[in-house]
Amino acid sequence: MPGHFEPLPGGGAAVALDDVEISIIRSLAVQLLELIGPGPGADSPKDPLAELFAEGPSEPPADPVLRRLFPDAYSDPEQAPASPAEAEERQAHSAEFRRYTENDLRAGKRENALAVIRALDALAPVDEGGAVLKLAPEESRQWLGALNDLRLAIGSRLEITDEDDTDLLYRLPDEDPRKPMVMAYLWLGGLQETLVNTLMA
Repeated sequence: MPGHFEPLPGGGAAVALDDVEISIIRSLAVQLLELIGPGPGADSPKDPLAELFAEGPSEPPADPVLRRLFPDAYSDPEQAPASPAEAEERQAHSAEFRRYTENDLRAGKRENALAVIRALDALAPVDEGGAVLKLAPEESRQWLGALNDLRLAIGSRLEITDEDDTDLLYRLPDEDPRKPMVMAYLWLGGLQETLVNTLMA
């Protein structure tokens, strides 16, 4: 089980993590929470009706990581608009879609990151250090979402846009300052892949 998720009887997944791995995942999840932000109305009393009709932003975020986490719905980097009018129409559709969906998307990503932090904080250490993380099926899905968001965030900082970029990461020299971030990116990818396989088993 070390280093990869395995299925639990009755559903869910488990993975053995050492103290350093626990610390890295928790730290990254906290940073992700800070990046996503507290959400609209976080400091005011909750009004479910107001939240239901609250509009989100219509413009893409300025931060490239947030743009990766919350991309425009109607932009296709592989297919350029045929005309300025089509580009304007795509932009208008994307703005409208973002206005009514981004708040919910942010809330979901916050919940996933919080689920990771809560699960790690609840771990009981074993004698030799580290712990075995056991996730129920719903927690497994939240972890999968959070791992994906963490990889997207790190990938954006590393300017990874396709698989060819990933291949180059394996050849980075040890003295490259990006190396620790690259190692975290690749390790999270392995965790994510084994969790997907576990949930599909």
